[in-house]
Amino acid sequence: MNIEQFVEQSTGEWRSMRSGHSLAFQQFEEVLSIVEINALDVGEAKVSNFITSQGIDTTKVTSPFAMRWEAESDWEPDDPSAVAEGSCILIPIPKTETTGVILRSVGYAEAEQASSSYSFSSDGTLNLLTQYGQSIAEERIWFVSDNVRCRSSVLRTSEGTGILQTSFASEVRRIKA
Repeated sequence: MNIEQFVEQSTGEWRSMRSGHSLAFQQFEEVLSIVEINALDVGEAKVSNFITSQGIDTTKVTSPFAMRWEAESDWEPDDPSAVAEGSCILIPIPKTETTGVILRSVGYAEAEQASSSYSFSSDGTLNLLTQYGQSIAEERIWFVSDNVRCRSSVLRTSEGTGILQTSFASEVRRIKA
């Protein structure tokens, strides 16, 4: 697996069921989401603007994509029916066939721009490591079949010594008739 194949296989709309365990708050959370992943062209204004703002050479960029999500959580203290939503642009920059960096306009664990190092395991699992201001996120994404994928994450303290949260998600592609 390489980043181009991963993005191509991920493109589409996914229904996600995620279970999270917040060790810091001793809470268990169930999240239902719709995740939409779309391939982008390097020449699109939002992509080229982001690449330029990061000082990246566009010839090094491969398979940029956008991700949008809407999530309903059973752990919303103020409003249990609240829907969290967001979007981001992701810019892969391969170093080798199976490693590289992904620039994110908005991070997974903290709402700030982020840079994730990535590598693929021999079984095709995408491994991501992201250092944020207050935490470190380790994520793994793998395909069970063409239309089913799984995601796990561990969120650690910025020193990497304590575990703040763990999660597991199963995602099913929505097939349009």
